[in-house]
Amino acid sequence: MAIFARIADILQANINDMIDKAEDPVKMVKQIILEMEDQVDEATRALGQAMGSQKVAAKELADAKAKSADWNDKARLALKNGNEELARKALDAKVGVDQQIATLQESYDSITAQVDKLKEQVRDLKMKLDEARSRQNVLIARARMAEAQTGVATAIAGTNTDSAFAKLDKMERKITAQEATAEAYTEINGEGLSVEKEFSELSRQGAVDEELAKLKEEMGI
Repeated sequence: MAIFARIADILQANINDMIDKAEDPVKMVKQIILEMEDQVDEATRALGQAMGSQKVAAKELADAKAKSADWNDKARLALKNGNEELARKALDAKVGVDQQIATLQESYDSITAQVDKLKEQVRDLKMKLDEARSRQNVLIARARMAEAQTGVATAIAGTNTDSAFAKLDKMERKITAQEATAEAYTEINGEGLSVEKEFSELSRQGAVDEELAKLKEEMGI
């Protein structure tokens, strides 16, 4: 079946090769699992139908054997009662049934062989499905990891680090210049305040001298 070839491919798959071929490995794995589940369901239904046919054939065979035994019993009863002609008729009917039994037995054996083969195929399919399911998460994790690695590598490849650092250096120089300007303004403002303070103290000292002279005059000193 084609599904066996596909599951063999996915179990042996190189995830990076799948990405290079523009295939989605996650979707591919899930799709193959779904296809295998459909195969198992289909095979199981076929097995169910075959087993149904086997039961019908078994019943027909058992009924024929019971009828043959019944005709044999009737022949014995006829002979016991001295009626050989009737016994011959019963045995003639038995022979006819026995011929049917041979055909029914052949049919039953053929159906049974098919059922056994289908059981083996269904068992193999279920084993492969279990194997695929057990590896599904691992394959998906590998696919997503490969995709992430590819994304990171692409991002790095698309980034001009020299240009980025040049921009950072330019920004740092600009910030340094702004800091120097701010420091200079601070120093200038600081000097202006110092001069004003000196003049203020000078004016206050003059007022104190005047008050002292006035007090001395009043006291006659």
